[in-house]
Amino acid sequence: MIERICQPSNPNAQDCVKNVLKYLAEISGKKIISGQHTQNHAQEELHFIEKLTGKSPALLGFELLSYSPNINYLDTDEECMEEIHQNYGTLEKAWEWAAQKGLHTFTWHWFSPLGGRSKSFYARNTDFDARKAVTEGSPENNAMLSDLDAMAGILRPFCDAKIPILWRPLHEGDGDWFWWGAKGGDALKKLYRIMYERFTKIHHLDNLIWVWNSHVPECYPGDDVIDIISRDIYAPAHANSSFSAQYKELEKVTAQKKIVILGENGTMLDVDSALGEGLFWASFMTWSHEFCLTEQYTDFSVVKKVYSSPNLITKEDLPELY
Repeated sequence: MIERICQPSNPNAQDCVKNVLKYLAEISGKKIISGQHTQNHAQEELHFIEKLTGKSPALLGFELLSYSPNINYLDTDEECMEEIHQNYGTLEKAWEWAAQKGLHTFTWHWFSPLGGRSKSFYARNTDFDARKAVTEGSPENNAMLSDLDAMAGILRPFCDAKIPILWRPLHEGDGDWFWWGAKGGDALKKLYRIMYERFTKIHHLDNLIWVWNSHVPECYPGDDVIDIISRDIYAPAHANSSFSAQYKELEKVTAQKKIVILGENGTMLDVDSALGEGLFWASFMTWSHEFCLTEQYTDFSVVKKVYSSPNLITKEDLPELY
């Protein structure tokens, strides 16, 4: 069995971070952690999974889009406002999850730090330029740093409480649909490293587990600032598989044997096949809304099968990690 690296990139990482990384390394290639993203305060996805399977995912995803500091409420649309309003207060649910000792991962659809309209995390809705954002002293750089400081304040209580967070920033940055990826890999890498340095060395958010989310080598920021590698996979409806080809492609971003997770999935990972093929997916996280709540993408019988697998770790199986 190939051992995974479990040493945190942050030398000041809290014990809870070390515990989680060690656990993920130990189960890699043997079992896989179940995960489910919850988009809104109501957490329809979590309750649906519990009702359908009688079990709870071990890892819950929480969305931080409504916590973005620079939402343009004056130039927006009904769809955007509905998404923001439904997301309000979702971190209250993260605290409830912490009381149950579940694992957390945070996703931040980061509204443009300067300018933009509606869902300005999409590049099409803002002219905010990531290349200018990583240029010291520019208006874009100042706005970006201000947003980071605001987000650090939101994350601070979780650090003070020593609650480990799988922090997956700048997700899908290899694509051009989000502003942080629209200007290419160099800007993306610099932006990530600025965030890492600011969060670890200025704000001392030592509870964060740093998850990179791209399979493109040209976008990879470097082994020294990454704890876990991941990618998002939205396969055709009902095409449940081990995602072997995508896994092997992801592992090529680094020569190191990092812990590997499936950051987001539409159709669900075939856990038994993945382990049978010798893949080291440590966890998956099915996305929210229709990807979980309807049979449009994954047959509910498949969900039941996955959650009944002896190779799947649910919240009921988790050891106490923090």
